[in-house]
Amino acid sequence: MESKKSGEVVAISTGEKANYSAKGKAAEGAPPPAAAAVTGKVTKIRTKGGGWKKGLAIIDIVLRLGAGSAAVAAAYTAGNTEQILPFFTQFFQFHAQYNDLPTFTFFVVANAVAVGYIGFSLPFSIICVIRPHAIGPRLLLVILDTVMVALIIAADGASSAIVYLAHNGNVNANWLAICRQYNDFCQALSGALNLSY
Repeated sequence: MESKKSGEVVAISTGEKANYSAKGKAAEGAPPPAAAAVTGKVTKIRTKGGGWKKGLAIIDIVLRLGAGSAAVAAAYTAGNTEQILPFFTQFFQFHAQYNDLPTFTFFVVANAVAVGYIGFSLPFSIICVIRPHAIGPRLLLVILDTVMVALIIAADGASSAIVYLAHNGNVNANWLAICRQYNDFCQALSGALNLSY
């Protein structure tokens, strides 16, 4: 009698002297069945392709390119932001630059690091498209993406607080709203912040 259990085929000899007819009843005087034990494992054949995993890897590359473009634009815009108030003499001018506030220096550096990381991570994303079943590159990307998100959110959060104070000021802290005078400077920094988000 043969039985199939969990992917294995096993032939079992009962050791009884009786044989079985085609209907399952014992036939009298027939020789006992031959004892045979055949085992074999069923192997799962992996199909080539990866379907939805390959599609997710392609979407990942597109999102990385979009995030990289936004980070480049944010770092460039904030790094080149400056304004000189025109109504003072040549020797006495009010000049505002991004590096006057350490928060915006952190913002520019964090976005530049994010751009470098995206350039570093693109080959790993391409590997995920070519080999959709590879787990190592995906795990590395997830861990490093989490670190980059934390860095960018920290820079954006700190810069948002400074932009808010620059627009509205704070009477209790004696912080004046400088965006009334440096309107172009504040608008450029707000745009860079939106790009980074």
